[in-house]
Amino acid sequence: MKNRLNKIFKNDGKTFILAMDHGSGLNVLPELAEPEKIIDIAIHNGVDAIICTYGIYKRFSKYFENIPAIIRADGGSSAIGKGNSKTLGVIDVEDVVKLGGDGVVCMCFPGADYEQESIESLQHFVTDGDKWGIPICAEVLPKGWDNSNWTPDNLTFVSRVGAEMGADYIKTQYTGDKESFAKLTSSVFAPVIILGGPGNGTPEALLTSIKESLESGGAGVAIGRSIWKHSNPAAYCRAIASIIHDNATVEEAMEILNNGK
Repeated sequence: MKNRLNKIFKNDGKTFILAMDHGSGLNVLPELAEPEKIIDIAIHNGVDAIICTYGIYKRFSKYFENIPAIIRADGGSSAIGKGNSKTLGVIDVEDVVKLGGDGVVCMCFPGADYEQESIESLQHFVTDGDKWGIPICAEVLPKGWDNSNWTPDNLTFVSRVGAEMGADYIKTQYTGDKESFAKLTSSVFAPVIILGGPGNGTPEALLTSIKESLESGGAGVAIGRSIWKHSNPAAYCRAIASIIHDNATVEEAMEILNNGK
């Protein structure tokens, strides 16, 4: 377990994870038509680990000899569904071990209509992760995908729930300001990383959120669409990595991005 966590989190206790697990439920075309290109960019531009689906790892496993893979282990809903599907486990931790993955990520929606099933699903992943030595990332969001419920207090509460269930680290939404996020991280006895969201905002806004989260006790990021939808994902990766591991300012990171070299 410790060895796998140390592959994901670097010596400074921080991590930069590129998320590319969206294709199991969302339309990722044309940007992820060739996943291996994004994986290669990640390997060479400061990314510490990749979140991906079982299928991406299975098809492009040779690339993951050079970077840790965190496998999305749940699903059950898609963009063309009715919108009321449950997101629960679809593969087991043992499957990830046999595949060769270094970690598991799963959703948990405290407050959702099916919260008992959601929390139980996380708990099963955690206990199996302990059994197999696989770290579990709990991606926790209050009540589900409706971001009107993602208040700072609710985000703090569900992050604590994830830690109480035994998750090795927590992935959640940034609360929007340093004070409330510091309250969140100080209330959760597990590392907390922030997600990137749909990728609709400006790079400067995202880089600012990353910087503020780190200054408020955060342990890094797991970002996908903002990066692989960008015209220069390699430069974007380097810009983010500079903030996380080199303590760059937002202005310095924007210069890296804008130079695009």
